[in-house]
Amino acid sequence: MKGSVVASVAALAPVGKPPANCGADALPEAFSSLKPLGSRVHPITIDEYRGRIEHAQKWMTERTPKYGAVFIAPGTSLYYFTGIRWGMSERLLALVLPRTGEPIIVVPAFEEGRMREKLQFPAEVRAWQEDQSPTKIAAAALADRGIRTGRIGVEETAPFTFYDHLRAAAPGLECVSADPVTIACRGRKSPHELELMRLACEATFDVFRAVLASVKEGMSQEEIGKLVEGGFSKMGLHGGALVLLGASAALPHGTIKPQKLKEGEVVLIDGGCAVEGYQSDVTRTGVLVKPSEKVARVFEIVRKAQDAALDAARAGRLSGTVDDAARKVITDAGFGPDYKRFTHRLGHGIGLDGHEHPYLVRGSKAVLEPGMTFSNEPGIYLIGEFGLRSEDDMVITESGPAQLLTPGFAMSLEKPLG
Repeated sequence: MKGSVVASVAALAPVGKPPANCGADALPEAFSSLKPLGSRVHPITIDEYRGRIEHAQKWMTERTPKYGAVFIAPGTSLYYFTGIRWGMSERLLALVLPRTGEPIIVVPAFEEGRMREKLQFPAEVRAWQEDQSPTKIAAAALADRGIRTGRIGVEETAPFTFYDHLRAAAPGLECVSADPVTIACRGRKSPHELELMRLACEATFDVFRAVLASVKEGMSQEEIGKLVEGGFSKMGLHGGALVLLGASAALPHGTIKPQKLKEGEVVLIDGGCAVEGYQSDVTRTGVLVKPSEKVARVFEIVRKAQDAALDAARAGRLSGTVDDAARKVITDAGFGPDYKRFTHRLGHGIGLDGHEHPYLVRGSKAVLEPGMTFSNEPGIYLIGEFGLRSEDDMVITESGPAQLLTPGFAMSLEKPLG
C-alpha cells in the first residue's frame, strides 16, 4: 500500500492559487534543487545475475523433493534472474532454469535477434515459429537435458494458459509452485540491492519534501499528484503517488470523488519511485495550516506503532508477530480491536515489486531472515473525519531490530521528512 506520515504544512506553503501547470517544466521553487542521481547508481552486474541463477539452482537441489527446473514468464522474476525486461503477450517467452547447466530461453523466432541482444550471459536459445507450440519446445528442451519426470516449478505470475499448456506438453512432469525457490532467492536482498533501495527512498524523500513545501489551499489531488510526478521526472526517475485529501484519507486507497484541499485538512501522499527497478514506498501526511489536537494525538500513536514494529522485526521471529506488535499499540490507545480502525496489514515485502513476498500480516508463519525488506505502515482511519498512515521501508538485520531504508521516520507534524 502507499502509506503515510503526518506533517504540518502550515509554515511550508502559504494559502494561494495553485499553479496552472504542475509539469516538470513549471515546478515551484522548492523543486529547484532536485537533480538526477547520476553516478550514485550502480547497475546490477552480469556476475550478479549469474550468481542469482546459481543460487536458484542450489535451492532446487536442496528442496525435498528436488525441483528439476523452474519455468518463468515475463515479469520481475525474469528481470531478477536475467536483467531482461519483456512484455507479456499471448506469444510465450520463457526462462526455463534447469537444476544444473545453462538456462534455456524459449522465444518467438521473429524475436530471437532482439532477445540475443538483451542476453548478458550464456544460455541455450530455443526459438519457435508461429505454427509451433512454445510449451512443446520448452518440454523438448528439458527432455534433452534428461528432465522428463519429477517436479517443475512454475513462477506465480505466469498466466494460467502457459501453465496449462506446459502440463499438457510434459505429462511426465509435475507442475508445482516455484515459490519455495523464487521467494527464497528474491526475499533476501544483497547489499547492492539494499543500496539501490536506499537511493530510491532518498529520492522519494527529496521529492515529497518539495511537494509538501508547495501545497496550497484549493489544490486538487490530481494537481498534487502531478507535482510528485514532475519531481521524479526532474530527477530522471519514474515515480508517482496516491494523494488523499481530508475525509477521503480515511479510505486507505481513497475515493473516486474529486477533492480539493481545505484549510485544516490532512493531505496524505503515498508513493515512491524505482532505481534500477528497485522500489521505494513512503507515505507522509501533512495538515494545511495547523493540525487539530485529535490529528496530533493520532500521529503520535501511529508513530509509536512504527517504533514497536521496527523493534519487533528481528531475524528468527515470525512475520505475523510484527503486525501484532504494531496493532497492539493502536488497540491499547483505543482504536481497536482488530481491524476496526487499523484496517489493513502492517506491511508488505518490497524490492523489484512494490508488493512482494513475504508479508507482515497477522498469523503469518514466514520466518524473518536478514536481508528481507518490508514496508512499515500502520494507520488509523476515522471515517468521515480523516485518515493517517505513516510508512517507511526497513530491512531485517543479522541481529537486533530492523533498520530503516528510508532516511528516517517523521520527526514531528512540523518535520515529516526531517
